[in-house]
Amino acid sequence: MKMKAPAKNVVRCTWATNELSILYHDREWGVPQHDDRVLFEFLILEDAQAWLSWDTILRKRENYRAAFDGFDPEKIARYERRKTQRLLRDEGIIRNRLKVASAIQNARAFLEVQEEFGSFDRYIWQFVGGKPRVNAWRLGKGIPASTPESDSMSKDLKKRGFNFVGSTICYAFMQATGLVNDHAVECFRYPR
Repeated sequence: MKMKAPAKNVVRCTWATNELSILYHDREWGVPQHDDRVLFEFLILEDAQAWLSWDTILRKRENYRAAFDGFDPEKIARYERRKTQRLLRDEGIIRNRLKVASAIQNARAFLEVQEEFGSFDRYIWQFVGGKPRVNAWRLGKGIPASTPESDSMSKDLKKRGFNFVGSTICYAFMQATGLVNDHAVECFRYPR
């Protein structure tokens, strides 16, 4: 997919500092997502990002799509030892045994949630009452690393068998998928 260069001379959230993060910020971050496959992709990517920079994940994102079968949870849930070993040798992704195992376990748990709720979308949006929470942060002011909603989401996901879903990871997931709007009020994306 070919994208136009990001607009210059506009006010953005302070973390969008290079071309890749600016494109991500301008086109995806904070956009409410309701497609289960996209929600699963962000769940896997946020898990992979734990203890790393988001820029690292953005640079490896296309490799993740290829390595993890387009983030198809049904395929990933069936991964066995041979596929796991191939993933651990794939230099295009984060080759952390726990994170790879977590992606497979989370695919299985994801499918169980879909079965129970009809969709992961229906399940995950309940944590914000079905519509995005709109915050009003100023540029340069501290956005929290977690909230009571992300605490609740983390606790429930863990209870359902998900891994690498601490409250901070859940809050980053909520920001990425638009469950919360954490664009700074000065950012051109805030009103959207």
